[in-house]
Amino acid sequence: MNIYSLHTAATLFSVVFFFVVVFWAWSSRRKDEFREAELLPFIDEPEDAQ
Repeated sequence: MNIYSLHTAATLFSVVFFFVVVFWAWSSRRKDEFREAELLPFIDEPEDAQ
């Protein structure tokens, strides 16, 4: 095994990992969790804030 085989394996692993993360993030099962997380910055704001 030479260095080019290692580079190829690392590149393939990175591409596959990227697509797994994209698929995970866009899956419909995560929709509710992300909907809840997008409101987190506004939890501590008082109701009468402008």
